[in-house]
Amino acid sequence: MTQKTVTRADLAEAVYEAVGLSRTESAELVERVLDLIGDALVEGQHVKLSSFGSFQVRSKNQRIGRNPKTGEEVPILPRQVLVFKPSNVLKSKINKSMVRSGK
Repeated sequence: MTQKTVTRADLAEAVYEAVGLSRTESAELVERVLDLIGDALVEGQHVKLSSFGSFQVRSKNQRIGRNPKTGEEVPILPRQVLVFKPSNVLKSKINKSMVRSGK
């Protein structure tokens, strides 16, 4: 089974076909939307896309981890991580597609 990655170019092409903007305008629109999402997350805001899911940045505290090869304890520094939570609509859509494909 070959998995395809959806790229910015794919999104721009989909906008071009669905909306009818020029390819350049479609690419600019996709870039602008992604920039707005990124900027909101950098500012600490939650981003919710109805029927798709929500993104938020969470802070993780410092903790002790282990090097799996040596067993040596290594401090993992505090950091921020991006978390995505899919909507129930998206979860249902994914599960229905898996049932149809027999997975």
